[in-house]
Amino acid sequence: MTDSRIPRFYQLSVAERLRELRDRGVLDDADFEALGTGSYILTAMKADQLTENVVGVFAMPMGLGLNFAINGRDYLVPMVVEEPSIIAAVSSAALIVRNAGGFTSTAEAPLIFGQVQVLDIRDPDAARSRILDAKQRILDRANSAHPNMVARGGGAIDVEVHLRGNSASNGQLLVVHLVVDSRDAMGANLVNTMCEAVAPLIEELSGGRVFLRILSNLTDRAMVRARAVIPAAHLATEHFSGADVRDGIIVAGEFAELDVYRATTHNKGIMNGIDAVAIATGNDWRAIEAAAHAHAASSGKYRPLTRWSADDDGNLVGEIELPLKVGTVGGQVQSNPAIRIAYNILGTRSAADLAEVMAAVGLAQNLAALKALSTEGIQPGHMRLHARSVAVAAGASDDDFDEVVERLVASGDIKVWKAQKIIEDLKGGATVTGTIDIAPLAATTVDPARNIGYGKIILLGEHSVVYGYRAVAAPLNLGIRAEVTGPADHNELVISGWDSDPAAHNPAGAELAARVAVLVSERLGVASTPVRVEVFPELPRASGLGASAALAVAVIRAMVHAFNLSVSEDEVSRLAFECEQLVHGTPSGVDNTVATFGRTILFQRVGDENRTSEVRMARPIPVVVGLTGVRSLTADTVGRVRAGWEKNPQHYEAIFSEIDDLVMTGVAALTTGDIRALGEVMNLNHGLLNALGVSSPELEALVDLARRSGALGAKLTGGGGGGAMIAVAEPDRIHSVANTLDVAGYQTYLTEIRSTTDDTVGT
Repeated sequence: MTDSRIPRFYQLSVAERLRELRDRGVLDDADFEALGTGSYILTAMKADQLTENVVGVFAMPMGLGLNFAINGRDYLVPMVVEEPSIIAAVSSAALIVRNAGGFTSTAEAPLIFGQVQVLDIRDPDAARSRILDAKQRILDRANSAHPNMVARGGGAIDVEVHLRGNSASNGQLLVVHLVVDSRDAMGANLVNTMCEAVAPLIEELSGGRVFLRILSNLTDRAMVRARAVIPAAHLATEHFSGADVRDGIIVAGEFAELDVYRATTHNKGIMNGIDAVAIATGNDWRAIEAAAHAHAASSGKYRPLTRWSADDDGNLVGEIELPLKVGTVGGQVQSNPAIRIAYNILGTRSAADLAEVMAAVGLAQNLAALKALSTEGIQPGHMRLHARSVAVAAGASDDDFDEVVERLVASGDIKVWKAQKIIEDLKGGATVTGTIDIAPLAATTVDPARNIGYGKIILLGEHSVVYGYRAVAAPLNLGIRAEVTGPADHNELVISGWDSDPAAHNPAGAELAARVAVLVSERLGVASTPVRVEVFPELPRASGLGASAALAVAVIRAMVHAFNLSVSEDEVSRLAFECEQLVHGTPSGVDNTVATFGRTILFQRVGDENRTSEVRMARPIPVVVGLTGVRSLTADTVGRVRAGWEKNPQHYEAIFSEIDDLVMTGVAALTTGDIRALGEVMNLNHGLLNALGVSSPELEALVDLARRSGALGAKLTGGGGGGAMIAVAEPDRIHSVANTLDVAGYQTYLTEIRSTTDDTVGT
């Protein structure tokens, strides 16, 4: 039996998922090969045989609903749907039910009706009696049209006659129902053929005129029921007790019972899951929808398809009942390779099995929706997720984090600047750390808010910028703060929160930090008065986000303020560049410039001169930053590229030139606010960086996940070899991208880049 619990399945690439399924025996070699190469996709030529006026084939994503345990069996459930939240939600709800013992589900015999309409009847009651008396003749005539179905244990099994009242001009309407057991077939063509076969006999018996003869999609003789019993403790969340969640789900269910507008949305959510399985298995989802909604209205009032209650033990009890006539054999299954593979994965043994699975999926989908609505709510949940990302981007401390999130949500204005204002308010405004006695200087107050070096992302132009080409870079709402805390025997940097000190990932790190401190003190002319400088980083180190340049700028500013020196921002940037030369060997100058000025810039280094101008943007651009978790020193990747360039300068210069063209195309996209165009050039730039050998498997996986979750563009940023990735998306999709990366276990930051008021930055 296949285990439907596959932890961290969502974190794998598509290729890795296929290998996992093959290794578990879910896919045989043929299906693995078909899914891996795309050969299972319906061809236009084949599609032309299935429907009319074919011009192509429309594809939709097929994913797996995980964690389903139904009637003591595990199921991996193929679902074809374009909305990412559906499969994630149903898998999460299925895990809750799985941990509570799983679903129970039962399906009735798969009966379907054919209808024969009879008009112009002189004596309806007599006609009804004659038809019922001839029931066996009618059944024999119907079954003679499909002897193979009878041989399989199915076929026409009953005849019913209904008088429906007077028609407008043809007297009382009489309807003959031919009740058919279609076994594992959907049965539409079968029933229609049988209706045609019996029509002359019914006309003879009734003395009327047969008009329509066709199946009915209201399949209320093929009812399916599923049930789940969940202890309240299994429903608890971070902010809600299990009893509160249980009671909230029950109240939400009552809302659908009492209000038709809510019931419609309630049932639509159920069908999100059922339809997705129906499409994957080649069933007529339109017929299934029609039957479900007709059943919901069968009492004379449109009602929800599920019921939620609490039993005597306080458990949440969920039940669903609906008509589900589905098939597992026939032309659709045989003609579409994707459907055949879906059945191989699902492993159902009959149409009844499939109906039971679909009912459980509908109940799980409803549980997921009601749980979200009755706790955080759908939109507040999204808003809270956004607020958490913004609080991180604004630099909220662990102690203040929850309070910052709550105030952001309450304000309704979830922006980085708002979070920064909240953080400042929590601290009681701008703080002054006090005075520092450093002989022979007088006491000097230090404002730590000024002693900041900004982190950075390179939107376009990594590595080529080292060789005199252009790059676009932007500041992060994360930085590094430094503070001179007192005199010392020698210039000393104390770094808090970076795994104790830089030597943790670089044996020469401590010595390098000391050399930076010595260089700064010498250039500022204060080497004779050594000090202790404490550094407080928000930026992760060795992640391509400009941490070393931000550290240098913060330390320079801290010492400038401590000694009351008069130093321009241009001079701060130039001194930070010298520090970068100690750390990276051949830096481009981008990092120290952004770390100092904190603006989005177009940068080019020509000789010893930095040509830098601010990029004016039509609108703010939302950006997600994701960390691979693999640290990488920029000096290493820069060195590898230089070694390749020295061996083959012509080819490398060609790549650098292509990147430069993309940079200017990207600048044009920024100035017009065209995020889609920016995303395209970011994707191309990432491909060229990969060609330079500075990407990594971890980066490729992260970039792929961001693009699949809705990013218009995603690429590595900085030196590469690990480190960080950046992704852009439209504002209404950016939170979904960030959430997907966060759920997959990656550390993420949500920020935005925007214009400032000045036209230029220092040179």
